[in-house]
Amino acid sequence: MANEFWKYGLAAGIGVVVGAIGMTILSRGGMDLKKAASMILSYGMDMKDKAAVAVETAKENIEDIAAEARHEREQRKAVTRS
Repeated sequence: MANEFWKYGLAAGIGVVVGAIGMTILSRGGMDLKKAASMILSYGMDMKDKAAVAVETAKENIEDIAAEARHEREQRKAVTRS
């Protein structure tokens, strides 16, 4: 469930940013539409890559915290049994 939230939230956020960049570029005028679309798409790809790295880093950090918590729990159980 949380995984789907991140996917859709990330896609929506990227869409908003890419749209804002596109509107800014096109409103300046004097640019070829194909060139502008290419530039916007390249920025969107950069943002997607950065967001994917951030999400992966957060996922790894959460997995590390969960592993440490499991280890602490096992240590408490071992002390309690003794």
